[in-house]
Amino acid sequence: MTTTILHHGGRHGVTGSCHELVLDSAHSLLIDCGLFQGADTIASGGAEAKTFDIDFDVHNIGALIVTHVHIDHVGRIPWLLAAGFQGPILCSEPSARLLPIVLADAFALGISRDQKLVERYLKLVESRIVALPYRQWRHVVDTPELKCRIRLQRAGHILGSAYVECEVTKPHAGTRERVLFSGDLGAPYAPILSPPSPPWTADLVIIETTYGDRVHENRKTRRDRLQQVIERALNDGGTVIMPAFSIGRTQELLYELEDIIHRQHKRPGKHAARWANLRVYLDSPLATRFTREYRQLEAFWDAEALARVRAGREPLAFDQLVAIDDHEAHLANVRRLARSGEPAIVIAASGMCTGGRVVDYLKAMLGDERHDVVFVGYQARGTPGHSIQEFGPRGGYVDLDGERIDIRARVHSISGYSAHADRNDLTRFITGMRHLPKEVRLIHGEPDTREAFARHLIEKTGGRVKVIP
Repeated sequence: MTTTILHHGGRHGVTGSCHELVLDSAHSLLIDCGLFQGADTIASGGAEAKTFDIDFDVHNIGALIVTHVHIDHVGRIPWLLAAGFQGPILCSEPSARLLPIVLADAFALGISRDQKLVERYLKLVESRIVALPYRQWRHVVDTPELKCRIRLQRAGHILGSAYVECEVTKPHAGTRERVLFSGDLGAPYAPILSPPSPPWTADLVIIETTYGDRVHENRKTRRDRLQQVIERALNDGGTVIMPAFSIGRTQELLYELEDIIHRQHKRPGKHAARWANLRVYLDSPLATRFTREYRQLEAFWDAEALARVRAGREPLAFDQLVAIDDHEAHLANVRRLARSGEPAIVIAASGMCTGGRVVDYLKAMLGDERHDVVFVGYQARGTPGHSIQEFGPRGGYVDLDGERIDIRARVHSISGYSAHADRNDLTRFITGMRHLPKEVRLIHGEPDTREAFARHLIEKTGGRVKVIP
């Protein structure tokens, strides 16, 4: 196919997603503009210190389409605006609520904590945001020579996530082409979210492959494993540390923990009394704010979650949940849990342990075998989370804030809680189309993963689809 797509991030790695669909010599669309994390660098191969840079021309970009509000998909928006981008920011209705919160945090961390500057920046961002309902077409270019309309569909990754269909028509040339950008697709049966459904058709699909070489545990298996890890900690008098992104993963974990506690109340097991007294600490002001927003966006929850609400349950605000906002209270909680024998669960950002409050817990507890670290999300190469995940089970160490920490705590990885589709889910997304695409281009995955998924997809489609890893 001759469609031109310029990748400004997320082509060869799993962060920094940023893809430009070139419509003609004067019109382009940008899908996402994310921050690079870990070992990933800017598309031109620059050093990590330059991972904020906008190293491409923005003047032909008519609109930015945001698939979802994770930082690796939206974190460079402040720098995009500074580079001169003048167009609207199109996203789903839930994302329109969540995006200003994410960008305020990104601006404060990366540019300035001056409240007046942050507020001025947020007013600029909010003036650009255009909320689009799911499943409705919207024209973004409409000239005699070129017409382009887009449609957002539920992606099931986090609340508000979407995949993007772009229909490009050139009347004088007599051509019409549909290009699909997957963003990040979610796994079926993810808490709170409806799963993604494949579109009817697409000529070209640009699809993520974060977990394109593996298959996740099913929901019951992952919940049982999570419960087993926590119950062992209940016996050991330790803390279960769960590094989690403030939006998406945190809310899913809360949802699952509430369900385990509810089941223990209804049908008590041998640890029921301890479950009844177990505290779940949400130690992240940003995650607490996102959790409140999730509760206000119940209209976008799936049927199961809404049924629990109607039954009088509060999946994201149960009695044993303790939110910690104040920094001094955070430090006191770290000290208390590190030296006491009180079993507890701590959910804290950042999800890849690159910073945030989770680092304080890890520094205090990684060296103590009473404690457990549970990873429920992808750990990018070059991040402390990846080092703990890889070397922890082998008795290794990790560098945190320039300090070498020996890993004696038990380390677990529960892939079933990934917010990303696995190999089979990605395959079903493609093969579930009524008309198979002519071409599929693989992005947002490690090189070996993309190669493995390419071979798998070619086999499953009988070679009828051209796959470019």
